[in-house]
Amino acid sequence: MANKTTRRTFLKANGALGLGAVLASTSLMAGVSSVSAAGEPLKKVRLAVLGMGGRGNSLLGNLLEMKDDVEIRGVCDIHRDRAEAAQARVVQAGFSRPEVYAGDEDVWKRLVERDDLDAVVIATYWEWHTPMAVHAMRMGKYAAVEVPAAYTLDECWQLVDTHEQTGVPCMMLENWSMRSDNLAVLNMIRMGLLGQIVHCHCAHSHDCIDHWFFDSQTGNDRWSAKYLVEHNRDQYPSHQLGPVISWMDINCGDYFDYLTSTATDSVGINEYFATRFGPDHPNAKRKFAQGDIVTTTVRTKKGKTIIINYDMQLPRPYDNRWLIQGTRGLYNEQRDAAYLKGTSPEYHQWEPFGPYHERYRHAWTKEPELGGHGGTDVRELRLFVQAVKNRTQTPLDVYDSVLMCVHGPLSEVSIAQGSAPVKVPDFTRGRWQTRKPHFALDMMA
Repeated sequence: MANKTTRRTFLKANGALGLGAVLASTSLMAGVSSVSAAGEPLKKVRLAVLGMGGRGNSLLGNLLEMKDDVEIRGVCDIHRDRAEAAQARVVQAGFSRPEVYAGDEDVWKRLVERDDLDAVVIATYWEWHTPMAVHAMRMGKYAAVEVPAAYTLDECWQLVDTHEQTGVPCMMLENWSMRSDNLAVLNMIRMGLLGQIVHCHCAHSHDCIDHWFFDSQTGNDRWSAKYLVEHNRDQYPSHQLGPVISWMDINCGDYFDYLTSTATDSVGINEYFATRFGPDHPNAKRKFAQGDIVTTTVRTKKGKTIIINYDMQLPRPYDNRWLIQGTRGLYNEQRDAAYLKGTSPEYHQWEPFGPYHERYRHAWTKEPELGGHGGTDVRELRLFVQAVKNRTQTPLDVYDSVLMCVHGPLSEVSIAQGSAPVKVPDFTRGRWQTRKPHFALDMMA
């Protein structure tokens, strides 16, 4: 109730700002550091990186490949040794020495509040993602935040409200939106090859039990283990939906209406520990709230459906299981295949996707794929830096970011209520009906 009152108060005081009108307003953008009076592009983007664990160091390595475009002004981690190691790495790469911020949980605020920064890259533990992104926007800095950008429904609204109040962009670093194959499928859809889109299936199936949630040698909890103890939901919502929202024009002509979620019992975590460490290990008998597999069904305002699977605790190879079905054909990522009615040579037979991938390759992917995750990490960071440099909107905006996160908390509500339907809040405040597609409009090379 308090959150609803806050949004109502904001709307009453500021009016219903159009999507994009905020960014176009020079008065609202005036708070962003280094915006010249003439609106000229920045020569270099002055960045800070918050969180120097595994993911933060990976992103830093990609940023160090952009010497002509960025300066690293500060690195931050609660552990001083990590921050100092990152500082040394930046200097070794030929950059000026960034300042180290470390030692307590609030030190990051002093870094974000510096007046010589244009943007921050956030790669901390989940609970800090939204607070850091919100503070960055309030301080006039573009925010690039790792997945998920928000964990709770209230955090989704905090990101939206702060963006609308400040006009400062916030982009979740959802790298699977930037995959070459997914962008080629997007080109095919926009050219009408699949006809009218009606259904999609997607998944995040990734066995993370022995390295991401728990230490592989001792079985001790890592920082993320607490979420399995306390919540039963889709814990990692964005990788599945990254390409899907652009494939289906979600936020731009269609929107999520409601969802239902169902979880299996929690069996796999206990079995893993009993097998790996013995039946007397505390985690072999510990009660985990998290079900092994969560299945969410979304119905959109325009009558399309999306099946979303979460599966991060059972033994299996990595899999996203994307399938997008239209009235004239479909694409299936698992099969690496497509079928187009009237085009595929064999009636009702799959064709290899490779030739389609090359024929409809997106302009963003014509360069060599350097860096992590098949080049997607470099791609998303370059696009973010380019937006900061030109003072334009980021390729994935705050509305895209929160909609890729919101079925996490909403799935928990549905599961707790016996798989009851749950309405999806409209973060665009109705503007999805007139908003035009904006992501990856460069089309083919």
